[in-house]
Amino acid sequence: MSSSAKPRVSARLAAIAESATLAVDAKAKALKAAGRPVIGFGAGEPDFPTPEYVVEAAVAAAKDPASHHYSPAKGLPVLREAIAAKTLRDSGYEVSPDNVLVTNGGKQAVYQSFAAVLDPGDEVLLPAPYWTTYPEAISLAGGRAVEVFAGADQDYLVTVEQLEAARTDRTKVLLFNSPSNPTGSVYSPEQTEAIGRWALEHGIWVITDEIYEHLVYDGATFTAIQRAVPELADTTIVVNGVAKTYAMTGWRVGWMIGPTDVIKAATNLQSHLTSNVSNVSQHAAVAALTGDLSAVATMREAFDRRRRTMVEMLDAIDGMTVPTPRGAFYCYPSVEGVLGRTIRGRTPTTSVELAELILEEAEVAVVPGEAFGPSGYLRLSYALGDDDLAEGVGRIRELLA
Repeated sequence: MSSSAKPRVSARLAAIAESATLAVDAKAKALKAAGRPVIGFGAGEPDFPTPEYVVEAAVAAAKDPASHHYSPAKGLPVLREAIAAKTLRDSGYEVSPDNVLVTNGGKQAVYQSFAAVLDPGDEVLLPAPYWTTYPEAISLAGGRAVEVFAGADQDYLVTVEQLEAARTDRTKVLLFNSPSNPTGSVYSPEQTEAIGRWALEHGIWVITDEIYEHLVYDGATFTAIQRAVPELADTTIVVNGVAKTYAMTGWRVGWMIGPTDVIKAATNLQSHLTSNVSNVSQHAAVAALTGDLSAVATMREAFDRRRRTMVEMLDAIDGMTVPTPRGAFYCYPSVEGVLGRTIRGRTPTTSVELAELILEEAEVAVVPGEAFGPSGYLRLSYALGDDDLAEGVGRIRELLA
């Protein structure tokens, strides 16, 4: 084969799908910039500003010459200490700052976690619906995602029996995400312990994404799987960050917590990949984690109000089944009862087609279920203003009526 005939882009990167949630958000913003009154339910991003005390800490850090230079790839010691203290406060178990790696946002932590433990052909049990980035990160790390689907009738929560049915001799990792993106479902303490005990019994690693830990409602409780099953400490990697809890999506600070050998391997990778996280952002994260949680409580109260409004409005739409989310800031209605119905001369048969119809006819951007697993669902974020939320869902209801 001549050099001119060789693919210009590597097969590894060519196989990666664009982030569906970011794509929907970008399309909504482009239409809005063009003058169309589009309301976007796509991005999982709080509409609140970052708390002022966090911003002030960043300003002070920006003025400090010490922030103008490289710092340890593993993260500032003061931030790793704050993360360890926050883990004890919020999750109920102790970790050493030496077992913490600060990353450029939660996404980098997700990828590096898989890269640290997966070899080619290793299987990852991936409860579905799942966050759109998980399968891509698994694939990039050489693994194979094995979807384990739980529908609306199960409140989108997989069972130990389902996990066991999917387990093979190549199963190495279970991805656990509670509260869940995209569904907002929350595993109970009993369910979390049962899944953790099953993973322990079979020697399966757990990568647990806990970034929505503070956003729970209706009496639901966040349960850290490592607290529920302390014996998992040597085979669990925790992924977290400040983005969702403190309205800091743009600051790009996440972290991994794990066994010493895993954190060392991931730190070596990061030292070549990105070096240290921005020092200014790290100092902002220190302020967030060491401050009180009053700002978080205020945001959670608003999310709860919007959650109840959205569920009530969506539930009134014929053909939608809307399990009540008890965490995060998403609704994930089943729209299987809508598909196949003729709407303004079009008959959508997939949730992709339905999402396109809603955007074009109602000027509302939602994310189709295909981004998170099987077709037949939509994800709507309620992390936007009350008026826009009511207007946007009202447009969908009018269109589908």
